Amino acid sequence: MSGDGSGFAGDPPPEALDAAATVFGLLASPARLHLVWALAGGESDVTRLAQRLGGALPAISQHLTKLKLGGLVGSRREGRRQVYYLRDPRIVELVGALLVPGSEAPAAPERSLGA
Repeated sequence: MSGDGSGFAGDPPPEALDAAATVFGLLASPARLHLVWALAGGESDVTRLAQRLGGALPAISQHLTKLKLGGLVGSRREGRRQVYYLRDPRIVELVGALLVPGSEAPAAPERSLGA
């Protein structure tokens, strides 16, 4: 705790704030936020994510690539399929904390991701 009552011991390093800004930037896209929430339920391939979220395969793939480059999502090959998963389960806690208080989180996002 700090003496000013803020609860923070000091400023985080600039690199930490930059990394946090990158994560928030990735989550600022509703489509990527829906993907993260869908992956919170377990790993999945692009086809299943597209079916669940109602998005086009190319759009889902592009968003997954951005999430992967940002370090939020990882992938591994299973035969001919690429299976995606969340690299850090704390991202689910972060997303959950951003949901409107008192509302229940959707089991499966219904919104279409578009093309």
